[in-house]
Amino acid sequence: MARNQKARAKTEQARGKAKEAAGRAVGNERLTAEGRAEQSKGDARQAKEKTKDIFRH
Repeated sequence: MARNQKARAKTEQARGKAKEAAGRAVGNERLTAEGRAEQSKGDARQAKEKTKDIFRH
């Protein structure tokens, strides 16, 4: 399960970066903000998984 969640975090981060870049390219502030939010969500998920790994070992 942990691998699945780690992959999901990376996917969210990558998708967020793409949205943010697209938003900047076209000048769409809402899309840029959505991208940043999605990146933050992925960062939080990744931090959670790292914390779980620390306590497992």
